[in-house]
Amino acid sequence: MDGNSANDRDHAREILRALVEIDTSSEHGTTDAAWAAAGWLRAGGFAAEDVSVLGPDPRRHNLVARLRGSGAHPPILLLAHLDVVDARPEDWTVPPFALTEESGWFYGRGTLDDKAMCALWLATLVRMRRDGFVPDRDLIVALTADEESGEHNGAAWLVEHHRHLVDAGFGLNEGGYGRIEGGRRASNQIQVAEKLPLPLRLEVAGRGGHSALPAADNPIDRLAAGIARLAGHRFPLRMTEAVQGFFARTAEIGGSDDMRLAAAGDRDAAARLAANPYHQALMSTTCVPTRLEAGEADNALPLFARATVDCRILPGEHPDDVLEAVRDALGDPLITVTPLTTPRPAPPSPLTPRIVDAVERVTAGLWPGVPVLPVMTIGATDSQHFRRAGIPMYGVSGLFLDVTDARAHAPDERISVEAFYEAGEFLYRLVCELAGGDES
Repeated sequence: MDGNSANDRDHAREILRALVEIDTSSEHGTTDAAWAAAGWLRAGGFAAEDVSVLGPDPRRHNLVARLRGSGAHPPILLLAHLDVVDARPEDWTVPPFALTEESGWFYGRGTLDDKAMCALWLATLVRMRRDGFVPDRDLIVALTADEESGEHNGAAWLVEHHRHLVDAGFGLNEGGYGRIEGGRRASNQIQVAEKLPLPLRLEVAGRGGHSALPAADNPIDRLAAGIARLAGHRFPLRMTEAVQGFFARTAEIGGSDDMRLAAAGDRDAAARLAANPYHQALMSTTCVPTRLEAGEADNALPLFARATVDCRILPGEHPDDVLEAVRDALGDPLITVTPLTTPRPAPPSPLTPRIVDAVERVTAGLWPGVPVLPVMTIGATDSQHFRRAGIPMYGVSGLFLDVTDARAHAPDERISVEAFYEAGEFLYRLVCELAGGDES
């Protein structure tokens, strides 16, 4: 298989440039970007009936398109999200909604999260059609709305209302990246599980009054004391299959003895690893306060004090048990705890040899000696909606990132130009491996 040509790279870059220039933050929505994506596919030869732009809100439409194969096997879903978090120009050194190429980097909101993936899926499908590649199954690309805000989450809406458009044997999405450590490519990841978000509202009511006459039951005091107790609480350490595989494989390629021991069930080794916040998050549920609000005036006793606590629950743990643990840790029955969403757990995706072997072969072909590691994302992606519907999802992008320079959601978000083009070739080869078929 030939590597991607200069024309392929230029096409992917042009799609990325156009997508970054469309402000898809929550205020503006994704519909314009979805129609732009549809235009590129139709210009690439896709029939109108194979390209759909649809959604529950006029500003928050999704793109779903299909490259038809022989139908010998169930489709593969290629997923990414079009929306981005907001960006204030005054916080950036370059315009956030323009693609700036500088010193080997692409700057712009969404270059990392997640418009690079959108651009590469579109470029992959157009390239396959141009090359006459006929897969042994349909390939479905879904570029969705509101992954970041969730108000009109496109992935969940498509699964619930248009399952026939996105139904697949399995899918590929963001969530797994290549890791650059100390200037070298250290590993390529397959994300097979993620934690379940559970945002909570903590609230204490007060009687109010003049601040010149302090009261013993000031709700700010009570809430602050409860949050301090919650901060000292640690959820039990538990090794999921994905994390066990991550530690075991990492130990084989130069990781610590504690990783090897923890993967084998050594609780003391796991406790030592948990001194690292990332390892702690891999092995336990976490709950952390993210917002505070209290009072009505500088000279009045508060009628209320509220906090938002963001919990991330390990796969296999029940949200009700986490709620009970939070209430116990707060240690004050006057602090009410209310879930802000209805948590819906999603099962991990199985590490099937077909998926793992394909990722390993393509990784070895492009980056010899770079190991492939299974991972659990400590955040969340839209893969959860498909996993709940019985569609296994695998987070794998081939996009290599320096672990010391992760800028998703941050000012001056960027990705390496080289990494973007390499990821394009990686994804093209991976889909060809997984889809089978022939080139004419």
